[in-house]
Amino acid sequence: MFETLASGEIETARLSRNLGITSNLGFSCGGFEDFAMRFEGENMVPLKAEEEEEDEDVVVTETTAFQLQQPLFLQQQQQKLVVGYALTSKKKKSFLQPKLELLARRKGIFFVAIDLNRPLSEQGPFDVVLHKLLGKEWEEVIEDYQQKHPEVTVLDPPRSIQRIYNRQSMLQGMADLKLSDCSGSLFVPKQMVVLKDSAASADEVVEAGLKFPLVAKPLWIDGTAKSHQLYLAYDRRSLAELDPPLVLQEFVNHGGVMFKVFVVGDIIKVMRRFSLPNVSKCEKAKVDGVFQFPRVSSAAASADNADLDPRVAELPPKPFLEALVKELRSLLGLRLFNIDMIREHGSKNVFYVIDINYFPGYGKMPDYEQVFVDFFQNLAQVKYKKRQLCK
Repeated sequence: MFETLASGEIETARLSRNLGITSNLGFSCGGFEDFAMRFEGENMVPLKAEEEEEDEDVVVTETTAFQLQQPLFLQQQQQKLVVGYALTSKKKKSFLQPKLELLARRKGIFFVAIDLNRPLSEQGPFDVVLHKLLGKEWEEVIEDYQQKHPEVTVLDPPRSIQRIYNRQSMLQGMADLKLSDCSGSLFVPKQMVVLKDSAASADEVVEAGLKFPLVAKPLWIDGTAKSHQLYLAYDRRSLAELDPPLVLQEFVNHGGVMFKVFVVGDIIKVMRRFSLPNVSKCEKAKVDGVFQFPRVSSAAASADNADLDPRVAELPPKPFLEALVKELRSLLGLRLFNIDMIREHGSKNVFYVIDINYFPGYGKMPDYEQVFVDFFQNLAQVKYKKRQLCK
């Protein structure tokens, strides 16, 4: 009898080892509850990262019998999430960093490259499709896949993304956002579109009531560096130096600081960036021509640790950002984007949204790896609950 029990215990231990059973199956959800910590600039560090290294290569073999013996909460935590991705080589290099893939793998999240030379429907199965590719052909592929596989989460719908790639439609509907009860006011600078002759548009600028200087931006965001080149036109004659199609936007003094509001689902992170200094009335009278903006998206342009006037550097109020992001997610139909926002100089909480970017350079955002792991875990949790309801 004793020998029989001992053999059973040995067999149980062997089975456990083969199945790769581990008790380190933590689950965490990122949301606004950790906003305050991130707001102060504190870094999130994965707990026990060094201790977990040895579990990295463990292979888990799943069997129905074993799953039936597990408690429900362990089954829930072991749910895997396969993320198929279709990204440019540049975006893949900046986003799919080793740290992100390692943290994700420990939580059962796996990234699988989509083969663009094969039909998407023949690949997978995927739980999530993450993409940032341009072109009508790819847009049709994704839309067709979305119709045939409604159970897959597509980040994000191509038609919603397309709106962001056009700076004329990008900011439409902002005036209708319901932010009246929040601790801030939101506006969009006056702007107009120039499709052909920039020089001939000078009279139209005056008729539209726009005042110089004007920020000139390419109408289309096509993934090239040129589509992100911005200029400041100081007078009518300087418009002739600009290449249409473009958007002309009234410049708003904002103390030389811009806020980049990164959105990953419900998670918000805010960073300060240096921007153009205020333009005085005296300067308007003396300066002419076109001035090219410095790139403010780079990490070198960060103003988070700079010694700034508190009235300029103070971050937008948390309730205001929460309400704005909630409204924008509904308006745009997107989960991955960032908002470029400025505070009108001399005001307390009067803000202007000047640009919106889809799937921006998250690699420049502190702790972006943990933020995305939390985000994907939320998606996995939602999918698990839906499956349970359908049983």
